[in-house]
Formats: sequence, structure tokens, C-alpha cells
Amino acid sequence: MKIINVDASKKYDVIIGEGILSTLGEKCVSLFGKGRAVIVTDSNVAPLWLDEAKKSLNDAGIETVEFVFAAGEESKSIETLSELIEFMAENRLTRSDFAVALGGGVTGDMVGLASSLYLRGIEFVQVPTTLLAAVDSSVGGKTAVNLKAGKNLMGAFYQPALVLCDTRTLGTLPENIFADGMAEVIKYGVIFDKDLFDKVSSGDVKNDIEDIIARCVELKRDVVAKDEFDKGDRQLLNFGHTMAHSIEKCSNFEISHGSAVAIGMVIAARASHALGWSDEDSTQAIIEANKNNNLPVECGFDPADLADVALSDKKRTGGTINFVVPKVMGECVLKKIPVEDLYKVAEYR
Repeated sequence: MKIINVDASKKYDVIIGEGILSTLGEKCVSLFGKGRAVIVTDSNVAPLWLDEAKKSLNDAGIETVEFVFAAGEESKSIETLSELIEFMAENRLTRSDFAVALGGGVTGDMVGLASSLYLRGIEFVQVPTTLLAAVDSSVGGKTAVNLKAGKNLMGAFYQPALVLCDTRTLGTLPENIFADGMAEVIKYGVIFDKDLFDKVSSGDVKNDIEDIIARCVELKRDVVAKDEFDKGDRQLLNFGHTMAHSIEKCSNFEISHGSAVAIGMVIAARASHALGWSDEDSTQAIIEANKNNNLPVECGFDPADLADVALSDKKRTGGTINFVVPKVMGECVLKKIPVEDLYKVAEYR
């Protein structure tokens, strides 16, 4: 078991280990006392892990109610968010109560945002059950839902009180969902840690998954401590995401976030080299790492369509956008580019 301390506007622990879901109740009692909790999960995760999470909380003396929504990116919406907040109100949760996000990135993002809004803020706990959520979205306090205009355009910075990652849950993931998480792991390697990239680029990762998750969390912890509210270095974590969000939207979210990030990293690397922004060409290394981890490397969408969607990206500031450039493997930088250059970038899809 590994414990990583996050020091942001709220201090909390990220606990990673096998079989630790059964400790959820005792850890929540130590943080909040014996109040009430709403467990929020989706229709895929509920049959697998809801009963165990509920039993742990109930055995510790915490009363629970459960909110289960339809699995999928389409549920990451204002409508589902509103239903969840109404559910919290109907069940008379108070500020001494808390929420548990049991699931992947959609669940964690939405529960975090609902918790920030209900009663102007209640505590919440992240229990990630996907690799993508474990290494990225459950840590750092970014919460959001999607709007019709684009992904994650309505949200807030709101830190959890605890992140509890039971690596057993990853064993129930379909291969494509596990691969989605590996896209984010590869991303961390390209941005910060060549050794991590080299370790995972072969695709032989499952025997070292606890160490890999811990390393990614450490890297994110460090950048969040420096820039919690995404004004500077934290934007490096958006490597590959500018085009990824466009790919997701252009596919009507049929292409998953992880797959879109994988393609977006290839586009960013290829464009950065071709446009003279990087010091070495990391494109082929990223392509091979993607392929070895069962991730795609290209998309067939029209470049103009990709750029048009990217123009509404939240990373845009007026007439410019911060684009993440891989200078060399393990080191990325932010480059402020005119939004018109997104059309040049998209040509390298």
C-alpha cells in the first residue's frame, strides 16, 4: 500500500493498494464522524463494487443512500448534475454529511462539482475504479460537466477529502477502458518523466500497476501544489488535450477520452516538430507507446472541424491559446500561440 499526501487548498491523502475498499468506512469515520453519505456510481460500476462500498460504510456506522446513473459520457451533463443535487436535497443531506464518488472520471468530475454546489459545499471522497481516474482525474480538484458547446466547460476547483484507490477494481476493466488510462500514464511520461515513459512504452505494465499509479499521482501532486488553479505549470497536464477534446466532440463522444488523448498527443508531437517548436521529434516514440498499449494513433476528422471545436476550448485566452509542446522526451513547455495556428496544428492529425 502507498500513501501520497497532497498539499493544496485542502490537505488530503491518496491511498493506493489492493483490497482497501473494505477500509472506506473506517477512513471516512476518522474524517467526518458517523454521519450520512450518498454513494454515487454508474450502471456499470454499481453491480461490481457498490455493495462492498456500502457495506464498509454501514459497518462503520455511516448511513447511506445511493444514486446510480446511466454509464457513459452523455451522462456528464447539467441534467444529471441537477438530478444528483435534487437527490441530495430530497434525502436531506446536511453539511456534516458527505458524498462518495465510486467510479471513473465521469463520476468523479460530476460528484465533485455537485459537492461544491450543494449547500455551498459538502465534503466528498474519490474512489476511482478506472485507471484513468486513479492516475489523473481523481486527484487535483478539477470538477466539471460538459456543455453542448464542448467538454468540461462548466466546473469548479474543489478538492476531495480523500482518494482511495483499490487496485482490485482495475481487474474488472475491459481492455479498452484500461488502455484509456494508459494514455494518461504515457502523457505523464512525455511531460515530466522519461524513465516512466520508458517503463510503460512496451505495454507490459499490469505487474507494476501500483507503482505506476503512485508515480503519476506524485507527479500530479507536485504540479498541483505549485499551480492549483491552472494558471501556469498545471496547464502542462493538458498535453494532447486541445485536439483530444475536439476529437471527442467531432465523434459525438464515440471516441473515448483516453483514445482521444492518445491521438491528440501524436498530433501535438508531430505538429510541434514540423512547425519548429520542439528540439527533438518524439512522434514515433509516442506512436509506438500508444500501439503497444492498445491505443489509436490517428483520426480521420477534417482538420478545420477539429480546429473550429478547439476554438471554444477553456485554455483559450482571447486571441491566443496555451499549447503544450514536447521539447524533448520527459520535458514539455507551454507555448502561447495565436488561435489561427490551431488550423496548422490540426493539419497533422
